[in-house]
Amino acid sequence: MSTRSQGWGRLLNGNRTIWVVSAIAVVALAAGLVLGRFVVSPADAANNATAPEPGLITVPVEKKVLGNDITIRGDATYADSVEVTIETGDLGGPAIVTGQVPEVGATLDAVSIALEVAGRPVIVLPGDLPVYRTLRLGVAGPDVVQLKQGLEAVGIEAGDVTSNLFDADTSAGVQALYERVGYPAPDAPEGVTEAVQSATEQVRSAEDGVALAEQALSAAQSGPSAVDRVEQDNLVRAGERALAAARAAGEPNAIADATDALTLAKTRRDSAFAARDVTAEAAALRSAEQQATSARDSLTTAEEATMTYLPAGEILYLPGLPRRVDEVTVDRGSTIKGSVMRVSGATIQISATASAGDAKLMKVGDAAVLSLPDDSEHGATVTSIAVAESAEGTEAASGRFTILLTPDELTPEQLQSIQGSNLRVTIPVSSTDGEVLAVPLAALTAGPGGESRVEVSSGTGDETVLVEVTAGLAADGFVEVVAVDGSLGEGDLVVVGR
Repeated sequence: MSTRSQGWGRLLNGNRTIWVVSAIAVVALAAGLVLGRFVVSPADAANNATAPEPGLITVPVEKKVLGNDITIRGDATYADSVEVTIETGDLGGPAIVTGQVPEVGATLDAVSIALEVAGRPVIVLPGDLPVYRTLRLGVAGPDVVQLKQGLEAVGIEAGDVTSNLFDADTSAGVQALYERVGYPAPDAPEGVTEAVQSATEQVRSAEDGVALAEQALSAAQSGPSAVDRVEQDNLVRAGERALAAARAAGEPNAIADATDALTLAKTRRDSAFAARDVTAEAAALRSAEQQATSARDSLTTAEEATMTYLPAGEILYLPGLPRRVDEVTVDRGSTIKGSVMRVSGATIQISATASAGDAKLMKVGDAAVLSLPDDSEHGATVTSIAVAESAEGTEAASGRFTILLTPDELTPEQLQSIQGSNLRVTIPVSSTDGEVLAVPLAALTAGPGGESRVEVSSGTGDETVLVEVTAGLAADGFVEVVAVDGSLGEGDLVVVGR
């Protein structure tokens, strides 16, 4: 081997790695040059591409139900929450709760016992007017009318419900109310029983006096008895016989004496038979009768005081019965110092707010759909739409509106799940009556006369025909259309762009 050959050998063997890397680089360069002639980047392809031929963008006419919905959120609460207070001013002592404390969730209805205070019931009746006094025989006013109407509402007779007078019939009705709830009627005021007994004795004594006066007057008016009459007649006849004998004897003195005796006998008889002056006896009778009348009036007054009355602290009027107990602020053994409980309507309601614009689209009676916590849907009805109240007063018409809804009948489980929840409420405010022909809003154009129209593709190239339509409800990007000439049908292609 020559010296030159040996040198190349040493060079190759000493730099083998360098030679391998160099060879790979050469091959990669060659491959890149070859591929570069055939591979084009997306950007270059786009720049080199020619624009497509322009054409129509069409969509088919569809049959579908269109509807507009308003979605708001509402809180599930019990309606018309109020604080309950009880009148305790007439107790005469501490107003201590002794029993009948309701549980939260309990229902108060007419003739329910709301609470027991100092051993006495607080009876619930329907009504709006608050209690402000004890009702007893003889008092009159609108609170008496409310009591009578409340008793009538629970089937208890209480007299004329149009009269504002608490009379004996009303007292009997209150007595029946206490019997209904199982409590004795309130005790009569102290001293009333003794007053009745005393008045009864006075009546009895006065009536005895009347009887005696009547007997005296009767005796005075009746004149002499039959015996007295016979006796007086006998004396007159005896005088007549004596006069006749004296005349027969012819003795003047005897005749004169007999004549005088007969005159006296007749005068005595006439006096005995004459009517007597009974003025004194009549006056005595009138006085006795007046005393008896006064005694009877006193007895009536005393007896009226014993008739059943209604203490102010034993009645609670609540409107919109039944009511649900939401909170109880007293316990058995505690002393009442303020409100005793908070109650609300027994039916649950959904209270939501909406903008003035949305509220104008709703009306009372509209159906709604509630999304329950378990993602199920439940029906409801709009029952009230009113301008919302703020701390400063009623907001302007452009502000918020309060929307109240009543759910359809709920199961106990649903009722428990939604109480206090904030629910999504969907209220359909407009909808088509079933399926209608609908096209995208983009397919609707206006003609020179302002008429609505759609451009319908014939299916051959770019040929189209303008069809005048009557536009209906628009919702979800579609609009209801009806061809004026009836030429538009489901599946026809309408132009929405080019």
